[in-house]
Amino acid sequence: MIRKATSDDLSRLRQVREWLPEPTPQLLETALSGIGTVFVSTAEGRPVGYVLLMASDDAYLPELVVEPSHRREGRATRLVETAIEAAENRGCDHVSLTVHEENESARTLYESVGFELWREESAYYADGGTALVLKKSC
Repeated sequence: MIRKATSDDLSRLRQVREWLPEPTPQLLETALSGIGTVFVSTAEGRPVGYVLLMASDDAYLPELVVEPSHRREGRATRLVETAIEAAENRGCDHVSLTVHEENESARTLYESVGFELWREESAYYADGGTALVLKKSC
């Protein structure tokens, strides 16, 4: 099940966030404060994954994570599709995100829902890796 996160989910979402290779400090908390939207995927009533949506004229998906024990179940795809639909409902022109150039599984997921390469940003990640900036029209 996909639903909007609430402040009651914060403790659990912090645990899920630990699976991100480079989480952005305080971004989850900022989004939950109302500046963005957080959608969660639940299993047995508890969050096991989430996506952050920051939206104005254009939307940005800064974080997507699903616990390893719940990957390959279509949760990430449903989270991204939910965020895209929410961005479209807000009248956004485009949705963008960044992905590490070596993260083939994430790239495949994003391409499967219509994202295309927009540009590259060298030395974006802590390991010196290049970020691929992907974009999709709403």
